Amino acid sequence: MIVKDKDFYGYALVEAVSKIIDVNEGTVYPILKRLTNEGFFETYLEESSEGPVRKYYHITVAGKKRLKILLKEWKSFSESVNNFINGSDL
Repeated sequence: MIVKDKDFYGYALVEAVSKIIDVNEGTVYPILKRLTNEGFFETYLEESSEGPVRKYYHITVAGKKRLKILLKEWKSFSESVNNFINGSDL
C-alpha cells in the first residue's frame, strides 16, 4: 500500500495512482483534503529544489486503523464477487 510505507506529495501520489487507474488531479486532491479533515492524514510542507514548496501527506495512526478495516472489507467483498462470477456456492 503506497501511502502506508512512505509520505507523498500530492502530485507524486496522483502520478502513482494514475499508473494503476485513470485518474486526474481534480479527483485525488479533494479526496486527500477530506481524508486529512477526517484525521486519516497529516500534512507538512517541504522545500523542493525543483519548484515551489510541496505539501506532503503522512498517514496517521487512525488512518492506518481505517485502512486495515477497509482492506478487510474489500477482501471479503471481492471474494464474494469472484465466487458469484465463478458460480460457486457461498
